[in-house]
Amino acid sequence: MKQIMVQYLIPLFTAIFFVFVTGCKESAIEPEAESPDKLAMQEIADEDSAIASFDPNYNEEDQMSILSKTGTPIYPFRKIWHRVSSVSRNFTVTITGDSAFGVYTKNYEGILYIAASYDSNAIQPDTVIQKPFASTVMRNIIFVRIGNTDRPKLNWKIAAISLPEGGTQSPHIDLTKLTIFLPAGDTMVITSPNDYYVSRWHYWWRSLPIISKGETVTLQVELYSEYADDDFVTLTYGANILGLHIVKKRFELVSSTPSGSGYIKVYQQTYNTNQWPGFYHAVINAFPGQVILDDAAPVENEMWGVPYFVRW
Repeated sequence: MKQIMVQYLIPLFTAIFFVFVTGCKESAIEPEAESPDKLAMQEIADEDSAIASFDPNYNEEDQMSILSKTGTPIYPFRKIWHRVSSVSRNFTVTITGDSAFGVYTKNYEGILYIAASYDSNAIQPDTVIQKPFASTVMRNIIFVRIGNTDRPKLNWKIAAISLPEGGTQSPHIDLTKLTIFLPAGDTMVITSPNDYYVSRWHYWWRSLPIISKGETVTLQVELYSEYADDDFVTLTYGANILGLHIVKKRFELVSSTPSGSGYIKVYQQTYNTNQWPGFYHAVINAFPGQVILDDAAPVENEMWGVPYFVRW
């Protein structure tokens, strides 16, 4: 089993790559105007299957079944989900010679739904609590020039993408590490998703995870929380581009260790890839417990995502 330590390898590989594609000559940085190249690269990013698979797994359009109720001031039942109502986009790109570095930011607004009861003896939910949320998700994209035609979209392709990262920037919970145990025996160790790149072609970056259908993947999440109570950490995965076959699970607490004014906690969960080949995202959302257990607490969370491909 090998570990991939992103904090040491990515800066070196990225620097080598830019030297390779730009050569030794000096190149002026083009302005971030709405140039044909910029518009073409945004369109390429929107059409890339590894990137586009994020939204269907982030937007939990239908009611999601996760675990059973918890005995707390409000009593959530199995159905807790969030629905995105609007998305705004911002894409910036810096072009240097035959390479380009893009930053793609999406702002989501929607509602977190909690099917619950105020009666601790209830066996069915009698109310649905609705909490508005606004979150921001960002990922980086590296492009390379493949042509010099008068059709900008034919001149560029994506070389590598970072993992998506975002949320509401919660002051009470902080994702710090994600370890993924893949079926082939490899281990992905992620401490900064926006600095962790996977290749879209055959460059120096690590390959995007490729997993056979029906195989089991184990994820271990480490986070810092200001609360002793369990946080609400979930995994959403399996949705195709149409949002079908989506599955949601809650992570199980493995350990909690006091640290400063809070706690370092480790959560773990497994999932099985579905039977349909294609690109998907595993999306991890971490909420402080009171977001789910207190009807007045505002929504705050952190989110990390990991793209993967399911093969026959």
